[in-house]
Amino acid sequence: MQEENKYENILYAKNDKVATITLNRQKSLNALNTALLTELRDALEDAEMDAAVHVIVITGSGEKAFCAGADITELVEKSPEEASEWSSWVQGITTYMEKLSKPIIAKINGFCLGGGLELAMACDFRIASEKAVFGLPEINLAIIPGGGGTQRLPRLIGKTKAMEMLMTGDHIAAEEAFRLALVNRTVPADELDGEVDELIKKLLSNSAATLGIMKDAVNKGIETDLEHALQYEAECFGHALATEDARKGLKGFLESRK
Repeated sequence: MQEENKYENILYAKNDKVATITLNRQKSLNALNTALLTELRDALEDAEMDAAVHVIVITGSGEKAFCAGADITELVEKSPEEASEWSSWVQGITTYMEKLSKPIIAKINGFCLGGGLELAMACDFRIASEKAVFGLPEINLAIIPGGGGTQRLPRLIGKTKAMEMLMTGDHIAAEEAFRLALVNRTVPADELDGEVDELIKKLLSNSAATLGIMKDAVNKGIETDLEHALQYEAECFGHALATEDARKGLKGFLESRK
């Protein structure tokens, strides 16, 4: 396993086509501060540029938390203008995650709150321990989510339940998160690693190029009207068919049918 040791707030390792980023501020339940987010962006860029990496996993250090939210000690001193700029900067990171050509899995091992949930929602898959807890509790501090929470949560689970979570700040258990389709699946804590490994195997068995095209088609298409989304799908279909993987796959299917 190749490990990058230049970071202070995250752990970063690459092994067998998988890049794993571990938020590593256990004492603060892996809370997001500027330093951690800067390192996260750098690691994501490295994983995107590395042709040997096909899948990215983001998780939290320790057993208590994926990420318990933003580091409030950084926010409390910001002016309104600084807060708005910081929000836009964080949104830039989560949007970048959605635009990456490689699938990202959030391995959620505990508290997934505030900025932590915003980070997880920007991933393509969310696999959670049954002990995980989810929420956007910013309203309890008289602020609102600033990393995309007010926009991604309604898109994922619908406006009705999203509005309730946002305006009450209530936490929900992993079982409820699964029922709402906020996470792909939940498993006992001791099975979390294995469940994520199984998903990784399935993803790695498919064309990396086509997975990237698929991700792009979904994320761009869902933000526009159906007519234009279908037009974009047709473009992406052409791009996929032009890949060497597609040529091999189609030829292999025809040969096996014969």
